[in-house]
Order: sequence, then C-alpha cells, then structure tokens
Amino acid sequence: MNVIHSKTGWIEVITGSMFSGKTEELIRRIRRSEYAKQKVQIFKPKIDNRYEDDYIVSHSMMKAPSTKIEDINEVLSLVEEDTQVVAIDEVQFFSEDVIDICNKLADDGKRVIVAGLDQDYKAQPFGPMPKLLAIAEYITKNSAICVKCGNPATRTQRLVRDTDTILVGSKEIYEARCRNCHEILD
Repeated sequence: MNVIHSKTGWIEVITGSMFSGKTEELIRRIRRSEYAKQKVQIFKPKIDNRYEDDYIVSHSMMKAPSTKIEDINEVLSLVEEDTQVVAIDEVQFFSEDVIDICNKLADDGKRVIVAGLDQDYKAQPFGPMPKLLAIAEYITKNSAICVKCGNPATRTQRLVRDTDTILVGSKEIYEARCRNCHEILD
C-alpha cells in the first residue's frame, strides 16, 4: 500500500468467494487504522443477520462494532465529519448507489474500504461489485480452498436449490469451490 498524504481519499475493494477471508482482511485494516488513531466508522447491510446485529463478524468469529443500515444512502448522513476511514462489509447487497457514495466519500478525503463477493452463486458478477472494482484505487482478491479438490477456490457453491440471487447464509448453505468443481444446481 502506498502512503498517501494530505486530504486525499481513495477506495479499496476486498473481494473473493465466500470463506476467502474478506471480512477478516477488512477487520485487519480497520484495526490498523484504529491503532494509528484514525477515526473509523463501519457499516453493514441490515439483511446480514448471520452472526451479531451490531458487529461485522468473519466466519472465524473475528468481529468489529458496526452500524446496520437498510439503504446505502444512509451512510452519507451517518458518517461524521472527522471520520477518516469508512468501512462497508457485504457491499454486494447494496444498490448501485454505493458507487456514487464511495466516490463522494473518497472525494471528501475519506479512505473507503469495502468488502464483498465479486460473483454470485452462478459465478456471475454480483451487484455493484464490477463497477466498484473499476473505480477502486486498490483491489485485493482473496481465494479460499476448494472443499472438493483443495485447489484455490474463487467461486461460491450454493448447496441448496434456491434461485434467489440473495440468500443469506453460511456453511449450511454455501462452500468454496474452484472453477472445475463449481456447479449450478437447477
């Protein structure tokens, strides 16, 4: 990561499949910012009800306090003027408005860190992620380990038959798979 001085903002995207450590990496960056005595605000979508209401939580149970929001547009009214870092988890669940909001925050001098799935269960680009990846100054793409063959996993395998793009869940519904082992259940 390059050191950027003054009031320059930027956007960082952490992406990959489920179980690739996206939220862990987000929490790591948050903790480093807090260690540097930077003011951080963390947001997550209300729809993410897997673990704790007032925290972002990784599958390995690392956590950081957060604010749940229904609509991404709430962020602009909730971010305080002296906040230096804005973190948003599960960004794929938000509308395309997240792109303009991230740009506005970065233009206002904030470091914006978002984490989310780059692909849905059909291995298709997920929600606003392609555009966020295009505008980001920094991108980290994590991979998991395929539960079938042990190769690097870049896809999320849905284990239940449900055609909704958004189906919130964890190990009971999803597992990490590589390109060769991934399959779409009809």
